Amino acid sequence: MRERRLLLKSALCAALALAASGALAQAFPSKPIRIIVPFPAGGTTDIVARLVAQRMSETIGQPVLVENRGGAGGQLGAEAVAKAPPDGYTLLMHNITFPLASAAAQIAGRPLYNVDTDFAGVSIAVYVPLVITANPTIPAKDLRELAKLLQSDRNLHYTYGSTGPGSFMNVMGEAFNREAKVQMTHVPLKGAAPLKQELLAGRLQVGGDQLSSSLGDIRSGKLRALATNASKRIPELPDVPTVREQGFPGLEADGWNGLFAPAKTPRDVIDRLQREVAAAVKHPETAKRLAENAAEPVGSTPAEQDAILRRQLEQFRPVIKEMKLE
Repeated sequence: MRERRLLLKSALCAALALAASGALAQAFPSKPIRIIVPFPAGGTTDIVARLVAQRMSETIGQPVLVENRGGAGGQLGAEAVAKAPPDGYTLLMHNITFPLASAAAQIAGRPLYNVDTDFAGVSIAVYVPLVITANPTIPAKDLRELAKLLQSDRNLHYTYGSTGPGSFMNVMGEAFNREAKVQMTHVPLKGAAPLKQELLAGRLQVGGDQLSSSLGDIRSGKLRALATNASKRIPELPDVPTVREQGFPGLEADGWNGLFAPAKTPRDVIDRLQREVAAAVKHPETAKRLAENAAEPVGSTPAEQDAILRRQLEQFRPVIKEMKLE
């Protein structure tokens, strides 16, 4: 009898534990969710995060808040998410700079987190083309002309801006220097918005970012598009040749914005967040706003977000190592 009572007690405890775990899973989310953008407000990543957060707040049953935490090429914000509890309440909205800056930090021996193991992909929210831009006062209409200009006059001291060490434009700028055999000086800034301000003011000659941040200024003539980094010409700038067309295939890269959670976040929480992101970006009003910013709604699976991160890490790690970025 005693053994039977113990067995019944064990079975009851197991059932209660299972019911409790199920209740906890169903309870997500039970408090506000925070999306960390690792750049200052005003850039494409910030715009996408706020559009997604606004729509998710209406459907997920809790406020979804955006927090800007810029610095170190996006690494400070990523570090905060890597060290957050893996419960789905602290998320990271990042872009192509994530694999690039993370690889640069690893190679330089100053990583703030392990990009290979500290994060779980949730969803690619959008695809956004990447574009290299210039202040229109420089006498070069495209990237090829810029190369010829700098090659012909070694007294020109041009600068290019980026959102920090190892960021998209830092890697593109150094790759261009190497392939064109020229020397532009790198000026790191804290985000896309201050980068564009410096470029518009003429304090930088060359810059670049996701197209959303600069499309209006390109169309108004305040900035000049030198090249796009996509594999083919983009509809928004049909007359702007790609980097490959201009003889710089090493600068080709896909642009995206996506959501990550800390590693070990429960799968059911990841899946719930993925569904919310997909619904958010595909909502007609949000999709329209994204299209106005040259962003294509995606809402991919978690596996696809993990895959593009791994693919770009593999693509650019050898390049970054050769460049010896600091």
